[in-house]
Amino acid sequence: MAEPHAQHVAAYQADPDEVGRVLLLYSGGLDTSVMLRWIQERYAAEIVTLTVDLGQPDEDWDVVVGKARDLGAADALLVDAREEFAREYVLPAIKANALYGGGYPLFTALGRPLIAKLAVEHARATGCDTIAHGCTGKGNDQVRIEATVATLDPQLKIIAPVREWRMGREEEIAYARKHGIPVKGGTEVPPYSIDDNLWGRSSEGGAIEDLEEPPHDDVFRLVSRPEDAPDQPELVRVGFERGCPVSLDGERLELVELLERAADAGRRHGVGIVDHIEDRVVGLKVRDLYEVPAAAIVMPAHRELEKLVSTIHQNNFKRALEDKWAYLCYAGLWYEPLRSDLDAYMDAANELVTGEVTMRLYKGSATPVARSSPFALYDRSLASFGESGGEFSQAASPGFIELLTLQTRMAHRIRSRAGEEPGQRGEE
Repeated sequence: MAEPHAQHVAAYQADPDEVGRVLLLYSGGLDTSVMLRWIQERYAAEIVTLTVDLGQPDEDWDVVVGKARDLGAADALLVDAREEFAREYVLPAIKANALYGGGYPLFTALGRPLIAKLAVEHARATGCDTIAHGCTGKGNDQVRIEATVATLDPQLKIIAPVREWRMGREEEIAYARKHGIPVKGGTEVPPYSIDDNLWGRSSEGGAIEDLEEPPHDDVFRLVSRPEDAPDQPELVRVGFERGCPVSLDGERLELVELLERAADAGRRHGVGIVDHIEDRVVGLKVRDLYEVPAAAIVMPAHRELEKLVSTIHQNNFKRALEDKWAYLCYAGLWYEPLRSDLDAYMDAANELVTGEVTMRLYKGSATPVARSSPFALYDRSLASFGESGGEFSQAASPGFIELLTLQTRMAHRIRSRAGEEPGQRGEE
């Protein structure tokens, strides 16, 4: 199954004779369960598994860890990283209004550098010389994980069995059955590739790859279909302090619980389904289906509050930096110094982003319908059509209009005259 050993193109790629003890990033799914056994055969290596809890719903971690030990892991580690993920990764993304390609809130991209960082820490602590992951050669996650590992510890080697063995799903299932590896659901489970955490869920592959077909109903396991959502809307009030979500409907919550409750509300109302065409770092254009109920509520609320408290110049300028922040995260460049520079700006820009925004959830939509802030750049007496005076002088408007349109009016006159000259329209 493995191809003959070839010369590596990256210094961190492991040769079989260099591998002694491997830390395997382990989810308990088919790929990583098969590779736990495959690495032992291919590299004759001792394996320590690392499973990271980022808020994946409906996971039984005792079962996952127990399965790793049953399959021969020398040790099976479980790390609850939900708080760190929310505070150090999701929160900066909220402050940056980070959406890659205008639709993807980066939940997988945010999780991978944290998982890789933890892998480096635990590889050092358990005496592992190599880190193994289950990413394919066509995806972004290999970039995110390997870039992080190579940055944090250049001495560690990396192996990526899926890039080596060239097994498809059916071959993996056959290998698993041959070696007594439990296969959940056999071949009847829809062949979607799933990744999820407390910030969202992705599905790709299988029928999703047919761009001419709408998503099948079996894709959606997190968010209700909008047509099945309640017939009555729900109002959710999100409170922020300095850009950080701190409350729902007036109740102060820790960030993880707040995101989980926001997700529950969004799930009920079919909020957060994103059908997205995406440009991967490796050059492919793919279709992904995302279910992001928490992000679909919290991020528009945050952006709405920013609009209220920031000047037009701040808001317009920040959008360009948001796109750059999102790209760096998406591309696996979490430790690029520019991202830290951008974080400093995002923190400064969010210094006065304090207040509340009410979101209306209904049949798949999350819409801001009310907002308040002690720092709002809004004065009802100035904005109202029924009042005048104060800092706004309507009498000054004609002069403002004349100056604002000066160059536009001059350009129109000059171009109009030029168009009337002989020869401009084929005239002789």
